Amino acid sequence: MVIDIRDKISDIMDEQTREETSFQKIVPALIKKGIDNVNLSMFSPEIRNELLNAAGTEFIKKGMILDAIKAFTITGNKKKLVAIGDNYSNVGMYTQSIDVYRLAEDSDKLAWVGQKCLDEGIVIDAMRAFRLINNQNKLREVGEACLEKDKIDFAIEVFSFLEDKTRLVETGEKCLKDNQLAYAARAFELANDSGKLSKLGDMFLKSGLLKSALKCYELAKNEMMVSFIKENFGDFKPHSGGYL
Repeated sequence: MVIDIRDKISDIMDEQTREETSFQKIVPALIKKGIDNVNLSMFSPEIRNELLNAAGTEFIKKGMILDAIKAFTITGNKKKLVAIGDNYSNVGMYTQSIDVYRLAEDSDKLAWVGQKCLDEGIVIDAMRAFRLINNQNKLREVGEACLEKDKIDFAIEVFSFLEDKTRLVETGEKCLKDNQLAYAARAFELANDSGKLSKLGDMFLKSGLLKSALKCYELAKNEMMVSFIKENFGDFKPHSGGYL
């Protein structure tokens, strides 16, 4: 019985050695040519994944991280992807770590790195991480942090994603007080607040910024003021993508 088990283990080891030897022959060629340029369709899905995982490991050893990520993404090797994401996080490359955690579909890691970015004041990456997992409470924290750091455009983006019209209007009012009229217009537009847009249109009109005024009036569906500007000052076309 002992001999029989030993022989079976020996057979298994021999088989693994043959497979590893086979991989050793293929992996260098695969790495040299690139996984996008190699046809592996003749292998079973299991063997193909083993080859790509082996190639991914070699890519890491050679510092070819993007190629490793590609290989592990194809095989769905989430454990390896998370390890790469952790390495990025450890050296402060949060944008890259978020990208890899997303590929690994690891919500816990995204929440962790999002909080880390928020704590360190890296609001843009915090926003990306929390949006990917739709953590609305944390996104509100990010939005407030953006306002504190005067990153108004990102604050508006966060509140728009949350569909928080109240906070958008409040942000727009703050921008009005600070004479940041373009940001105010964007906030009121996303809040779909016709009254605020018309009020801002009046301010633009008084300042002689007719195109900006016209755009605000059109967004507010204030047909009377749209007609007034077009009839008296020509057929202005609003700015594309801006107010000022």
